[in-house]
Amino acid sequence: MTWNGKLIGAALGWALSGSPIGAALGLLIGHQFDSGNEPHGELGADSAARVQALFFPAVFRVMGHVAKADGRVSEQEIAAARAVMAALRLNPEQVRQAIGYFGEGKQPDFALGAALAELRPLLRAYPQLAQFFMEIQLQATLAGGGLSAAPRARLVRAANMLGLTSDDFTRLEALMRWRMQGGAPGAPAGGSAHAEADRLSQAYALLETTASASDEQVVKAYRRQMSRNHPDKLQANGLPESMLERAKERTQQIQAAYELIRGVRGMR
Repeated sequence: MTWNGKLIGAALGWALSGSPIGAALGLLIGHQFDSGNEPHGELGADSAARVQALFFPAVFRVMGHVAKADGRVSEQEIAAARAVMAALRLNPEQVRQAIGYFGEGKQPDFALGAALAELRPLLRAYPQLAQFFMEIQLQATLAGGGLSAAPRARLVRAANMLGLTSDDFTRLEALMRWRMQGGAPGAPAGGSAHAEADRLSQAYALLETTASASDEQVVKAYRRQMSRNHPDKLQANGLPESMLERAKERTQQIQAAYELIRGVRGMR
């Protein structure tokens, strides 16, 4: 049995949602966005098919490798991996295979570079997929007992192999911690000044820009993120309808972050 497009779509939809239970289904949003300085193209059909075949096994192998980083896999880490499987609604046979991949990653002779060798060039061609991959890993690791030095080192190495920088990893970690604590750029106003400042800071991080950016730069950053996460582009890179049904969650977060920044800046 192969890991089909529906399953990889569910995996990435879960990562997009920022929640272990996955994103709610919804209508697709928008169809045309100016990509600004968007540097990323689309994977060809053959490459997209390879992503579908390689992504899922790699997710669970790396997850097992990271869980074993401190010498043993705890019950909490096993429960976190099981939560991923439950979130993806895997059937018993798929769970069995996922457990097998997780077990392979735990082995002392597991080679991270070899495990990512085929997937790496594909995800380097489309970094958004690499980000989704690392979001899943971060969520599982954080839920499994935290991110101490050894697991962090393995995750950073995996991120670097997939074309993400250490700064990219730090940003993703901050966003995942924030989401798991219930943060959201579009949360109702109120609370402490510190909480409001944190919410604004994470809104900028979600758009991959900074408070020092000009209004024009913020608009370009917003359009770039909407383009990268647009269902049509994701579909062109091998992600099926199940992914598209869940993409709304991430784009809603991007939209909410932009509206928050606009409001603070007084942008029209």
